[in-house]
Amino acid sequence: MRWPLADGMIRIDGTMGEGGGQVLRTALSLSVLTGKGIHLVRIRARRDRPGLAFQHRMAVHAVGQISGARMEGVRVGSVELRFEPGPIIPGEYRFDIGTAGAASLVLQTVLLPLAVAEKASRITVTGGTHVPFSPCYHYLDWHWRVLMTRIGVPFALEMPMAGFYPPGGGVLHAQIGGGARVVAAHWLDRGPLVRIRGLSAVALLPDEIAERQRVRALGGLRAQRCPVEIEAQRLPAQSPGTVLVLLAEFERSQACFFALGARGKRAERVADEAVEGLRRFLATDGAVDPWAADQLLLPLALASQPSAVRTAEVTRHLLTQAELIPRLLPVRIEVDGRLGEPGTVRVCP
Repeated sequence: MRWPLADGMIRIDGTMGEGGGQVLRTALSLSVLTGKGIHLVRIRARRDRPGLAFQHRMAVHAVGQISGARMEGVRVGSVELRFEPGPIIPGEYRFDIGTAGAASLVLQTVLLPLAVAEKASRITVTGGTHVPFSPCYHYLDWHWRVLMTRIGVPFALEMPMAGFYPPGGGVLHAQIGGGARVVAAHWLDRGPLVRIRGLSAVALLPDEIAERQRVRALGGLRAQRCPVEIEAQRLPAQSPGTVLVLLAEFERSQACFFALGARGKRAERVADEAVEGLRRFLATDGAVDPWAADQLLLPLALASQPSAVRTAEVTRHLLTQAELIPRLLPVRIEVDGRLGEPGTVRVCP
């Protein structure tokens, strides 16, 4: 049953910008943060399977639960959604995607609203922790969490169980203190490269695969004039999988790159993908990697002072965020740089 559009409900076309799940997730987070109702249409309309997938539906349910929202259109395949939030409700929540859908993306949708709530929260998300087209757990913990803490949004992460494609079954825990006050970021110059640390991990596969990934990555980074350390590790999981993570630490910032294994994909190729991503970054003057740039834009829009961040690449995701966020928040976002090239992002309240 439909209800009338509430006064001030904002209509958002899901095909704007990159036209994928990012539009949905950012719009939902903004809706809860601002208390403004949204009417999303043509959700993921240009994708091979339009509408909400399992992980998108869970993201809607998650923000709905933390805000006591009225919702319509929350079903797999739905291309239209109406969402009217209430006040943010901190507490303990469990969200089970039921597939290998990205647990990280569900977590990112609810984390900022709960971080600015008055009291603490604890979140458990079950699904894929190391799956394609999403930040893996180690990217979240080693990198995103660190950058968020630097801008005034601290939280803790745990992963008692990894979840690889196709069954998922991974578990993420987040402890969110509440009462966060976002501060501006000025990351325009990363400074000298201090060190590179990494992780080569396998689940339900021979240790020899992790060692091959590690050795290959060390060889690919031999030319870097800094200490390089890569640990080999086994991860608890319900299905086989591999990951190679590299974190480059600079004097004033950091950047993270990773690659996942797959059936028929050699360990050496996994390592090469992660190393090549880092090499491309080092060839630019970026202070943060492209994924961090678009993930930081929403929290920085809540800061009371202007921010400026130099990204290694202007992506469609970044441009989408820059277009969507001012629809619900009184900020001006400028992206100086061409698509696919380094650029500077400025967020002005």
